[in-house]
Amino acid sequence: MPILHPDRLFPADPASRDLARALYDAVQDLPIVSPHGHTDPAWFAGDAAFPDPAQLFVTPDHYVFRMLASQGVALTDLGVPRADGGPVETDGRKIWRLFAAHYHLFAGTPSRMWLDHAFQTIFGFDQRLSAANADDYYDRIDAALRTPEFRPRALYERFNIEVLATTDSALDDLGHHAAIRASGWTGRVVPTYRPDAVVDPDFPGFAANLARLAEITGEDTASWQGYLAAHRARRAFFKTMGATATDHGHATARTEDLSPGAAEVLFARVRTGQATAEEADAFRGQMLTEMARMSLEDGLVLQLHPGSRRNHHAGILGQFGRDKGFDIPGRTDYVAALRPLLNAVGMESGLTIILFTLDETAYARELAPLAGVYPALKLGPAWWFHDSPEGMRRYREMTTETAGFYNTAGFNDDTRAFLSIPARHDMARRVDCAWLADLVTTGRLDREEAFTLAPLLAHGLAKAAYRL
Repeated sequence: MPILHPDRLFPADPASRDLARALYDAVQDLPIVSPHGHTDPAWFAGDAAFPDPAQLFVTPDHYVFRMLASQGVALTDLGVPRADGGPVETDGRKIWRLFAAHYHLFAGTPSRMWLDHAFQTIFGFDQRLSAANADDYYDRIDAALRTPEFRPRALYERFNIEVLATTDSALDDLGHHAAIRASGWTGRVVPTYRPDAVVDPDFPGFAANLARLAEITGEDTASWQGYLAAHRARRAFFKTMGATATDHGHATARTEDLSPGAAEVLFARVRTGQATAEEADAFRGQMLTEMARMSLEDGLVLQLHPGSRRNHHAGILGQFGRDKGFDIPGRTDYVAALRPLLNAVGMESGLTIILFTLDETAYARELAPLAGVYPALKLGPAWWFHDSPEGMRRYREMTTETAGFYNTAGFNDDTRAFLSIPARHDMARRVDCAWLADLVTTGRLDREEAFTLAPLLAHGLAKAAYRL
């Protein structure tokens, strides 16, 4: 018996459900465009087998281990590496048994649906994971991972991925991307320019990062103009490796548009470590506007991901480092915060700024009205804590009435968990088809329009927005 219900996420009303099915049938096999995510390019460069089921599904996935941590499971028992290199559990089977014994915790969550999707469609399981069948799951997955069909490149092709973007530090030499190109493999894996390490004064090692940026580019990053030139040089290099976008993970959406002289003075204070917290935040805001201007020059799409209060627990940050499941959404202002940037470049139709939020209260009040009038702005899909069926539905309900469909950027999966990519896209396609079906059956959309929009939401809008 399948784990997944064939009509999952479709409307209960028979007429809407039948139309949702028909729409889904038209898009379910479209290629996957994955324009923003955090998969490791080394997987595709080396095409080595994944180590074991625990290393594939549990240890690297903060969606998984944050839920277990909430019930008192220690991260060390899940094999999550410590920052100091101290001892953690390394027995994959033991980690897997612990995960399976707690699998019931994921009931009703999108994580459960993504995992069930992978277990059924990729590995052929027909019973849900539990403590009773943990070893059977482990053995079957482990055996599969040892075969050529389950290497990263083979899975990329099996998942029908058209293009996949990684997220890469501005200081990365992109060696793995170079290796992919040199290998002759036809899969398209492209980098994304993520400059946080050399834009955020609060980023660990910021001064050393600026020195490294100077070394890589040959530019004088002790001067304001040299620092900007270094960014232009790195962006140009990323473009030669296939990049079409930049990504900025700031805590707020604050932007600034200072005069060149004021920006130079602010940079001097930041570079020498003299900046106050307010000045550091202003500098991050200024750099968003500078990056938008650079995007006008070089055509890279600018993505802004604000609103995450990162590394909320100081002890977890100290023991395990960044990105360990303790990032929490926070309230975010967009209307006032983005005004300096939008006054500077928001009317430029040749610029694309894709804006995300973790503050759903801003959808109808701020984000949809902004994207519904500024040519440069598009709304990214429901993100992170909201890439759930309910979150996706709320996104459509609160943004479509003001921004429409064509001021949005389609779907991206934003995942570190490679095997969740087809599951996430399948969920988004089902939710969007259900939403379109409801619009048709309630008289707000023609049936023909729904069949035009469904493939755009599943594939076309993301491909166009990210210039892929």
